[in-house]
Amino acid sequence: MSDRNSGCGRVVGFAGRAGPWPAKSVSAGGRRRRRQQGAREPPPGAVNQGPFDPATWKYGNAFTPPPGSKIWNPAKIKLMSGGKLVGGTVSSGIDPTTYCAMANAGYDFIWTEMQHANNTWDQVGKAWRTCPNAKAVPGARVPYADEYQIQHALDAGALVIVVPTVDTVEEAIAARDWTYFPPLGKRSLGGGFAFDPNVWGNVPGGYRNTINDNVVLILMIETLEGLKHADEIAKVPGVNAIFAASSDLGNFSGYKQGDPDYERAINIVHDAALRAGVKLCGPWAWKDRPDFTCFQAGNEMAAIARGVKMELGEFADTQGRPEVGPFAAARTR
Repeated sequence: MSDRNSGCGRVVGFAGRAGPWPAKSVSAGGRRRRRQQGAREPPPGAVNQGPFDPATWKYGNAFTPPPGSKIWNPAKIKLMSGGKLVGGTVSSGIDPTTYCAMANAGYDFIWTEMQHANNTWDQVGKAWRTCPNAKAVPGARVPYADEYQIQHALDAGALVIVVPTVDTVEEAIAARDWTYFPPLGKRSLGGGFAFDPNVWGNVPGGYRNTINDNVVLILMIETLEGLKHADEIAKVPGVNAIFAASSDLGNFSGYKQGDPDYERAINIVHDAALRAGVKLCGPWAWKDRPDFTCFQAGNEMAAIARGVKMELGEFADTQGRPEVGPFAAARTR
């Protein structure tokens, strides 16, 4: 580069070899480096001594749960005690009234559908916040093992996280990392409805210190690739259960329920769960299959239809039948 003149003397471009103050510039850089090195020296009394290394860092006790802390998430208590945990699905348009009706209908948790529905986290968070003390705790099936999706679910107040189409141990680790705060995971401390005193902000021991022990993480095995790595996926620390996805295991295998090849796929997930010592999940229709203890039940539309038929009994679907007009033909909606 060519020389430029300034009021302070000759300056050579950054590729130049000389300038009016080379010694001063180098000396300043040296001092900066020394200050930076000094800042990295552990102060007296620090637990972590020696050269800084994230791999050997000893995590502090600032976020350790208080002694004697107990689990406050009823879904976690039921799952880990071997009870049959059932999630009711809410999928189409997260209306707070509908959500709260489902949450108080008798399920253990609500499977808020975010993979196959066009809901937003803002809608979901407002619905969950409307009835945080409902019988069923809030949960969500996120679209995939992603920091944005999982952290939005948790910051909104989710106590159950379901991650679909987990194919590899790397995806399982990513799901675990974004679900748990350090030291087990990498969840960022960012606030949200979960920290609201009317939601989980006043739980015994504090939300940040106890949520790692209270959150439920369920990973879904849905593809041939997931079957191949089912054992490794199930053994990732922090995974509480794996889910044998009845529809997509048929979709990806090319066989239907009852076919020997389909049942082989289900058995792979079954055996992986038992070997890893985690819970085994599936659709509610499988509630009587051996070793299945957590389930996804139907959605809000199906629940309304079932409830009305049960309530009306023999009087369900006995509407008048006019011979003419728009109601003359049999209708279903």
